[in-house]
Amino acid sequence: MGGESAQADLVDDGPLSREFIRQESDSMALWVRAVDQGDEARAIPVGDRRMQAAARASLLGKRRGIWRVAPFLGPAFIASVAYIDPGNFATNIQGGAAFGYQLLWVIVLSNLMAVLLQTLSAKLGIATGMNLPEVCAKHLPRKVALGLWGFAEVAAIATDLAEFLGAALGFNLLLGIPLFWAGVLTGVVTFLILGMGRYGFRPLESVIILLVAVIAGSYVIEVVLARPELGQVAYHAVVPQLHGGSVLLAVGILGATVMPHVIYLHSALTQQRVVPGNAQEARRVFRFEQIDIWIAMGLAGLVNGAMLMMAAAVFFGNGYTGVASIQDAWRTLTPLLGPAAGVIFALALLASGLSSSTVGTMAGQVIMQGFTGWRIPNWLRRFVTMLPALIVLAIGLDPTNTLVISQVVLSFALPFAIIPLLLFTRRRDIMGTLVNHRLTTAAGALVAAVIIALNILLLVQTFGGA
Repeated sequence: MGGESAQADLVDDGPLSREFIRQESDSMALWVRAVDQGDEARAIPVGDRRMQAAARASLLGKRRGIWRVAPFLGPAFIASVAYIDPGNFATNIQGGAAFGYQLLWVIVLSNLMAVLLQTLSAKLGIATGMNLPEVCAKHLPRKVALGLWGFAEVAAIATDLAEFLGAALGFNLLLGIPLFWAGVLTGVVTFLILGMGRYGFRPLESVIILLVAVIAGSYVIEVVLARPELGQVAYHAVVPQLHGGSVLLAVGILGATVMPHVIYLHSALTQQRVVPGNAQEARRVFRFEQIDIWIAMGLAGLVNGAMLMMAAAVFFGNGYTGVASIQDAWRTLTPLLGPAAGVIFALALLASGLSSSTVGTMAGQVIMQGFTGWRIPNWLRRFVTMLPALIVLAIGLDPTNTLVISQVVLSFALPFAIIPLLLFTRRRDIMGTLVNHRLTTAAGALVAAVIIALNILLLVQTFGGA
């Protein structure tokens, strides 16, 4: 108890520098890092101090079993929200309704790509104590860094548009609120969730994990009700098929699953959360973070697969291949599977939109501050990014088509996040002991090549008259 009091006094007494402060207490080292806010520093919240102390205990072997991993779980779950956002609802439903189970392999491939890229991003934050935009600003020529910032902001705008529209649709379907006012309500709730961040990592992580659990639980029920053909699921999950109109949806699924803004964000989520004291501890922190990534990304992959399987079984299987919007899906589910299915679907969409809208705002702040050094309040960024979505809702554009187009935009922005990530994580002078193995860099290069090839294929099909 005395040790905890001493730590609290150390953290709360006066402004702190950005250097690490180390204190020995009960043979456990607690490393604390303050976050600058202008000329002053913010004291680490009590919940975060406890989490960091528990993480130190795990690193020193003083915690066993699942409790050893628990302090490190959280960052990947926040990142995973981007992989089950409303854009995924739109592209997966359209893909399943139009092509049955044929695009399941795209989800499997996208999820494997996501695991690799999020692992590299998290590793960069652990190794450098900086996030990807900050590393770009430090190590690249200013004009190049500003160009990357431009692409990152386009991706952030497309992301915010998709996520905000999805939450508004969720409120609209669940409560019957007109879309415009559902959008306003979405903004209010998002502000409230973002406000949890003032209390530290853990409260915000807990809210996000709860919303992810709602999405996952909803789709467990939907799949049970839909009863997909398991033989078809197993076959199409591993056998690639891509032809005709499926190219646009395949690229849309890719853009909805592997998202550039969360590649930037994940490095920020790990850069200060548990700060290693030496190279050996850095490797241990990274191993724990890999467990976090595999659990969170695995869950996101299963949810994405469940979305497409439900659409394939219910819509494609019953001849409703023209289901092309989230509203159509909701209206069609009720007569086919019963009223509960429609309510569960709307609830999952709402949870997805609210959680991903919050995460998108966090990512936008990381992108702007990291590349430019500018800091604006989250509430102001949230207000600005609300405007395009409210305009779309006010003038009556189709939300689902807007969602799909936004995911294609995200797919085109992906290489501008992936390539710098690969270039930096392969450099020993930046990464130290956590530098990429050559095979890891080769796998990352292959991922970038696949994404670029799919984008070229989409351009040829779209503008070549295919």
